[in-house]
Amino acid sequence: MSAPTSHAPGQAVDPVEAIVPLIPFVLPVVGGVLIFLLAFIAVSMA
Repeated sequence: MSAPTSHAPGQAVDPVEAIVPLIPFVLPVVGGVLIFLLAFIAVSMA
């Protein structure tokens, strides 16, 4: 796992390793949506 290896055609790709490169793009987007949602809930309750 520490050394990068190429997957042979018979090996399954680990889903976690497929998602890890997307984390720097997904986290800020999800954070922005969460902040907007919490602000909307706070304004609607006020």
